Amino acid sequence: MSRYIGLIGYPLKHSISPYFQQAALDFYGLDILYEAWETPPAKLSDMVKTLRKPQNLGANVTVPYKETVLPLLDKVDDLASSIGAVNTIVKKEDELVGSNTDAYGFIEALDKEGHFDPRGKKVVMLGAGGVARAVSFILLQRKIASLAITDGIFERASELVKDLVGHSGEASSKSKDSEPSISAFEWQNLGSARTLAGCDLIVHCTTIGMKDSPQEGHSPLRLEVIPKDVLVYDVVYNPSLTPLLRLGQEAGANTLGGLPMLVYQGAASFRLWTGKEAPVDIMLKTAKEMLAGKRQR
Repeated sequence: MSRYIGLIGYPLKHSISPYFQQAALDFYGLDILYEAWETPPAKLSDMVKTLRKPQNLGANVTVPYKETVLPLLDKVDDLASSIGAVNTIVKKEDELVGSNTDAYGFIEALDKEGHFDPRGKKVVMLGAGGVARAVSFILLQRKIASLAITDGIFERASELVKDLVGHSGEASSKSKDSEPSISAFEWQNLGSARTLAGCDLIVHCTTIGMKDSPQEGHSPLRLEVIPKDVLVYDVVYNPSLTPLLRLGQEAGANTLGGLPMLVYQGAASFRLWTGKEAPVDIMLKTAKEMLAGKRQR
């Protein structure tokens, strides 16, 4: 009997995860199918319950459920609990266990593809949702100097800052490192070049510019506010060259797209489900071919 892993989110038209995950499963000859399980909000609870069926091994969780899925699980590991967001569910015996591999995927891509050491750097983050929570926690672990966060809903950015300050204070009390500066600011301030002046890294963690999203073709930043030589890291991966990345290149900034993060986090999830080392090269190759339209969906 075939076993199944799924991707839970809404909408999912843009997703290429089923293709590169299936390529990894096929590499090992596993009788496991990875499927897209598009789930409207009213059906989320029912969908999570189906993971308990014998044939299901677990799931990835994407927008908009990385935070709301937590109370539906039996356990959440320490990292995901600290972050407050889950992107991977693994069925262990009769329990559904939540983990977060976004943090690993983000920093692995930043190191290997962006060639950027965040230690001592000034970071501005756009968005305060599930991905942003993972990104901010791992950046604090890497000892950044400052983090300024904005979101279309200012209260959400403020709440994330509150969580981070508490976490950072606990970590600093156990070490000799000084606490980083963590703050929230209003989204409309992105219209001023002064807001981004002097920062080393801009991380975009919303769905603005994502294919098949309501804001497809849009950028959260205008050309004139992007500093030259900053690294613009857009976690949106479809399209591979987002409107933000295109403007970043035009402004003379360094750029990094979201595809490597997607694949690295997927590889970490693959290890959790199968216990096998993920064939990252195959996953990355398949993902690139899907985005370039060289493979049929």
